[in-house]
Amino acid sequence: MTTVFDVPADLLIKKVAEEFKNNDKINSPAWSNFVKTGVHKERKPEDVDWWYTRCASIIRRVYMDGPVGVMSLRTFYGGKKDRGVTPEVFRKGSGAIVRNALHQLEDAGYVEKVVGGRVVTPAGRSFLDKISAEIIKDIPNLAKY
Repeated sequence: MTTVFDVPADLLIKKVAEEFKNNDKINSPAWSNFVKTGVHKERKPEDVDWWYTRCASIIRRVYMDGPVGVMSLRTFYGGKKDRGVTPEVFRKGSGAIVRNALHQLEDAGYVEKVVGGRVVTPAGRSFLDKISAEIIKDIPNLAKY
């Protein structure tokens, strides 16, 4: 059986983001057109559909690392802040983005809250595994594994 671990991350995230964009369960908030993804960024994302990509990336990360909390996801999506002449320093990503994405994924039934953080539900696991199976069929070298 094909799982998330068997396919390249970029292909999986792109395909899941397309699925999220086409269904009504995951919606981009109104404020997502105006915000940066963290204090370490200088500008907002150039991609207008970045919210769906971030939700797809978060559900993949929860699948792989779960149970996982907001703070560890903030650390994952953080980066180095350019402070001019002074040395760069690591800053965490936006907590509001991670939290709202997790709430939407919970409402869609893909993620649930447990004692240690959040984990993927059986429906979410099935959703990601189906997409992984579709992706692996399209890649001829990976289909034989």
